[in-house]
Amino acid sequence: QVQLVESGGDLVQPGGSLRLSCAVSGSAWQVIGWFRQAPGREREGVSCIRSFDGRSEYSDSLKGRFAISIDGATNTVNLQMNNLKPEDSAVYYCAAYFSDYVPEGCLRYDYDVWGQGTQVTVSS
Repeated sequence: QVQLVESGGDLVQPGGSLRLSCAVSGSAWQVIGWFRQAPGREREGVSCIRSFDGRSEYSDSLKGRFAISIDGATNTVNLQMNNLKPEDSAVYYCAAYFSDYVPEGCLRYDYDVWGQGTQVTVSS
């Protein structure tokens, strides 16, 4: 059984940094995506990364502040978030995609398994 567990969410001041982690167990995966959802808003794609070549994609609005990476030793995908803003406050979710079909635009994939989410709050 595949399981994704997010961690690292916290309360942080504007301008601060956080690193979120997504621990994957139970199966190999092709792509891990990070998404977020704020109250009253639709879920938004943040970033995604391919296991086989490490290629990553980002939401245009977040490029430059966020960085996704794979820790192969622990089968964990990390999301480093810098210069956080109040509008970054949301529940952040990671999701796993298993298909061998991996075209461009991994934030638009139909992901197979989702984690339970971790809360990020950016406030002074």
